[in-house]
Amino acid sequence: MSANDKESAGQRRLADHPTVKRMAERQRRQPDPVLTTSRLRELCLAAGADDVGFVPVEDPRVAVELEHARGILPTARTYVSFCVRMNRDNLRSPMRSLANTEFNHADDATNEVSRRITTALQDAGYRAVYPAPGYPMEVDQFPGRVWVIAHKVVAEAAGLGIMGIHRNVIHPKFGNFILLGTVVTDAVVDEPSAALDFNPCLECKLCVSACPVGAITTDGDFDFQACYTHNYREFMGGFTDWAETIADSDSRADYRERVTTGESFSMWQSLSFKPNYKAGYCMAVCPAGEDVIGAYLDDRKTHLDEIVRPLQNKPEPVYVLPGSAAEEHVTRRFPGKTPKPVTNGFPDEVNTLLDQIGPRPRPRNNSD
Repeated sequence: MSANDKESAGQRRLADHPTVKRMAERQRRQPDPVLTTSRLRELCLAAGADDVGFVPVEDPRVAVELEHARGILPTARTYVSFCVRMNRDNLRSPMRSLANTEFNHADDATNEVSRRITTALQDAGYRAVYPAPGYPMEVDQFPGRVWVIAHKVVAEAAGLGIMGIHRNVIHPKFGNFILLGTVVTDAVVDEPSAALDFNPCLECKLCVSACPVGAITTDGDFDFQACYTHNYREFMGGFTDWAETIADSDSRADYRERVTTGESFSMWQSLSFKPNYKAGYCMAVCPAGEDVIGAYLDDRKTHLDEIVRPLQNKPEPVYVLPGSAAEEHVTRRFPGKTPKPVTNGFPDEVNTLLDQIGPRPRPRNNSD
């Protein structure tokens, strides 16, 4: 049988397939060429989003994300940016299990909302995909870009908020007690969203005062490595350091000299359930947002006494790079906390790259 005969036979078999026959008998529904913003917003709120905005992928404000959007959906036309509210009193608790339970549940909820939105768009005839709101990411690409879409960049353009000095997006109503999600779709909306015309951040500097490693500096810079080393201790790099500590230990007794029983239990908890954040205090103390600010305006002293100081005064190990400004900061500012020098689990070449992106602050001299 010639190649042409084989191709013809294949086409006949395809034409005789029951599914193909049924499709030939009906008129396929085409999606609307333009999706109204009101309809899409209603769809997203019904899916569980607390607020939502829409940005064309070719908008200059999100130009840095275009190739990545088209990388996961070649026909991408629009970002659907949404947020899910979190229980702020859980996040404010000095007991980190309460805060991390809320982080984890909100993370699951954000994934569920993303999936419901993409399913609804798919049912309407559009293509849509969603990346995770946080981990897991494309960690095999490390030390390159491990995130799929920069949620904060898209959220700012979509009018969901603006990043405060603590680098969290602050929603005008919900404050920074939100998680962000992004859906990428080939639907085109009739009225893209506008960015906020003001910054909800109060610049009260409470996040500066509460950060145990001094990652948010008074001059507006951000010490990425200090934040990562402590707050993300039980994520990528911290896990690597812990695993290498096990490998380097000569015995059980040697391991227990290096790692306390509580630290072992905490790592087990993160591995068994979800990674736990060590701080997140910058979010906890933030009073910005219409739903949040009332109590702070009524009685700032109570806000300090009930929310800020319990986090500042909590006895806890604080993970720092040896000889870093973060180590000095813990020692100087938080006598109840114990700086614990560790590595961040990154090889030297990665730390060199990170220092080029954002140089680490130097420790203060005695004369400073």
